[in-house]
Amino acid sequence: MTAARSSAELCRQVLDLVGDRAEAQVTAQRGRPALTRFANSFIHQNVGEAGVSVHLKLALPDSAGGGWRVAAASTTRADAEGLTSLVDGTLAAAALRPVDPDWPGLAPSAPVPEVDHYDPATEEATPDERARRVRAFVDAGPGLRAAGYCDTDGGATAFANSAGQRAEGRSTRATIDGIHQTDESAGSGHATAARLADLDAAGVGAVAADRALRSQAAADIEPGEYEVVLEPECVATILIFLAFYGFNAKQVIEGQSGIRLGEAQFDPAVSIWDDATDPVALGVPFDADGTPKRRLDLVRAGVSAALAHDRRTARKMGTESTGHAVGESDAYGAIPSNLFLGPADASFGAGTADLIASTGRGLLVTTFNSCRILDPKTQVVTGLTRNGTFLIEDGKVRGGVKNLRFTQSFIEALAPGNVLGIAREARFADSEFGPGLVHCPAVRLGSFRFTGGARG
Repeated sequence: MTAARSSAELCRQVLDLVGDRAEAQVTAQRGRPALTRFANSFIHQNVGEAGVSVHLKLALPDSAGGGWRVAAASTTRADAEGLTSLVDGTLAAAALRPVDPDWPGLAPSAPVPEVDHYDPATEEATPDERARRVRAFVDAGPGLRAAGYCDTDGGATAFANSAGQRAEGRSTRATIDGIHQTDESAGSGHATAARLADLDAAGVGAVAADRALRSQAAADIEPGEYEVVLEPECVATILIFLAFYGFNAKQVIEGQSGIRLGEAQFDPAVSIWDDATDPVALGVPFDADGTPKRRLDLVRAGVSAALAHDRRTARKMGTESTGHAVGESDAYGAIPSNLFLGPADASFGAGTADLIASTGRGLLVTTFNSCRILDPKTQVVTGLTRNGTFLIEDGKVRGGVKNLRFTQSFIEALAPGNVLGIAREARFADSEFGPGLVHCPAVRLGSFRFTGGARG
């Protein structure tokens, strides 16, 4: 029996236990997460597990005044006693809950896209295989101190509900992430892919080492408005903030979003979309409600075009779910989790080196850190630069500068006229905020607002 079929069987068992006592939806996941962590250029931790989790949400009909009482719970016990306890406990919790006036009902039966972001060698990767990537990363910075991790994850997810929807999928992911350090500086590198074999750990380590070495003897620079070239990690952070606080339909319903559909809020060079069906995407092609995922164009050539919905927000706004429910959607709303950014016109793309070469005076920023939203409506965020910030003069990187604090509207950062270039090369980048990987390139912006030093 395959892992996918085992997960599907768990879903069936739980639905059988619920029977006709309630409407129910079940997600079962079997996974093999593993992590190899290193510091001071030595591996100091290796952990891994093979486990299962079962999440149940059910809606109990209210016998008194009509409506539904909704509760959810999870377990990591897949034996008969564990599943029975999950069902009985969730039913008891639902009976104590008030009627949920916004319960949207279960997802109807619908076909799920046939995508398979899965590699068996990645799911079954050994500690030695991860250690080889760590060694390659460390060796790329001779004489430097390295720290970070290499992790792998993989497994199968199944979904079933009492309305007849069934979905199965499997996925894998591998990441190498770390820094090289001197006595006074640090530089970071990151790569993520669906296949461990696709990670160029030596290349990532070389980038981190180069950033660390070039950051030595960093100079002070006055705060102010600067032209910037943002590396993909910075761009990923911008997009995750926009996804969570902007294109999230729950934020719109609650009046907390600054996104205005149909308006040209972004530069016409920019398109942003979410697509779990893309060949390079990660994850499975359905959401926590069992709704099939499809491409969703959030920004088309600068125009805000769509919001991310789960079933709850879709019902409130009189539309359909876009397949973006997550486990905490009831609290946080629908969140795009397969984000992409690219040029609206392929001819607009340039190499990252070309973005730097076309900058007269500005900053090259590697990553953001400690980012916090100040105003969701305007998307003003404050944060710090980290692990490699450099001065650009006359199209050349001249040297490191000390970390700076920025206070910037992320909507205005990508506003019409401010996007001066988008790199052709795109990759997965890790957002500083939240969980979130974004497939995106480096971007050159005409103005970005720095308000002080790292301690300011």
